Amino acid sequence: MEELLEKFDIVPNNIEIFKVAFIHGSYSTTHGLDHDYERLEFLGDSVLNMLVSDYIFNKYPLLEEGNLTKIRANYVCQSALIYYSKQLGLDKHIKINVEEHNITQNEVLSISADIFESFLGAIYIDQGIYKAREYLENNIYHYIDENKIFFYDYKSIIKEYGDSEEVEVNYETVKEYGVPHDKTFIIRILVDGKPCGQGKGKNKKEAEQLAAQQAIERLNLN
Repeated sequence: MEELLEKFDIVPNNIEIFKVAFIHGSYSTTHGLDHDYERLEFLGDSVLNMLVSDYIFNKYPLLEEGNLTKIRANYVCQSALIYYSKQLGLDKHIKINVEEHNITQNEVLSISADIFESFLGAIYIDQGIYKAREYLENNIYHYIDENKIFFYDYKSIIKEYGDSEEVEVNYETVKEYGVPHDKTFIIRILVDGKPCGQGKGKNKKEAEQLAAQQAIERLNLN
């Protein structure tokens, strides 16, 4: 942990908060702990949205709210967070029990996205908003400057496939959990009545996009 913090030039006031940021619920349950990263993830999600909003608000002074929202979505979506987590090496520090809790590879990817937010939440609590902004400035904002694309409209692609092949494409909610202000949705996509993919997201649209992405891969669509 010390090496990771040093990498980001962080001198912790309370190193324990950073340790908690990497503890998944499966690890917490197995080891009888009373904490995991979920509260920090909730906080980090809000910090990320606020600071990215601030950055693009100033970067694009002529854009209206709708376009700013679309730009922000590309840099705070799950695909982006997974990418950030891997590029920064955060995913290597996750404490998780995969086998004991039958956690799938897709779920591990989703957890790596959670970790990016929980680590940002820990930075905010321990170091303050200025350090949180500096962390994003040094590691994330350059993707915005490069116009890197993380979010593709997979739902539109699969819809076009359904229209051309004259088959129905439907989505169904498998599960939703969490408190009202911080829910998680698991959505399944059905193509011609058959399950073809499943996605997990913090809202239904994100989960549907991830489900559609899986379906596109399984159907070998370009």
